[in-house]
Amino acid sequence: MQQGKIWDADVAQRYDTPGHGMFAPEVLGPTVDRLAELAGEGAALEFAIGTGRVAVPLAERGVSVTGIELSRPMVEQLRTKADEATIPVVIGDMATTVVPGTYSLVYLVYNTISNLLTQAEQVACFRNAARHLEPGGRFVIELWVPELRKLPPGQTATVWQSEPGYIGLDTYDVLRQHVVSHHIRFDETEQAQLFRSPHRYIWPAELDLMAQLAGFELETRHADWGGAAFTAESRSHVSVYRMPQTS
Repeated sequence: MQQGKIWDADVAQRYDTPGHGMFAPEVLGPTVDRLAELAGEGAALEFAIGTGRVAVPLAERGVSVTGIELSRPMVEQLRTKADEATIPVVIGDMATTVVPGTYSLVYLVYNTISNLLTQAEQVACFRNAARHLEPGGRFVIELWVPELRKLPPGQTATVWQSEPGYIGLDTYDVLRQHVVSHHIRFDETEQAQLFRSPHRYIWPAELDLMAQLAGFELETRHADWGGAAFTAESRSHVSVYRMPQTS
């Protein structure tokens, strides 16, 4: 499954769920609040900007936001909300694409770094973030913690959400550190809709090593955007890495 083919026009048109899921105010609000705080008076660059779920409200808060996005259909959806002058976007891979200028903040949310399917690409993503940051700038990553503790011997799948009309499950390839997320939506008829996306999962310690290779230092890690403590039971984390200040 190639990422460029996964995020096609059909997915882009169905991606936004205003007021629900990742677009729910209790999810999106703290995300935007924290990113606005970290950006301060500087500009922000979003890797994998998508349809502008975070970028649009962040720009409305007065932060200058630029994006990188692989999928043209996702950008077309973004353009229904904000024009190029308001939120410039460069089409390309977040691991290698370079955009003009420097930024006080680069951010990569909602597990998207795992869309890069090799360790080398993920390290390159950190280096690309460092390339765009001014001294003292920050790279923020939101990422889930692999749920391998839930896998009994011989089992390769976990159900992480089950509710009326929807089942979400992950299948693991622990040898390659890969996981495929399956999103199954159905109604009262016999029809069901399946969307799958491949990922390379990353443990927090491995993420920190990637950051060190790119010249970052871990500044903070919390369990969510509101600042809850990160513990052994946390299912995800928001990690803030910082470039050194020049002397």
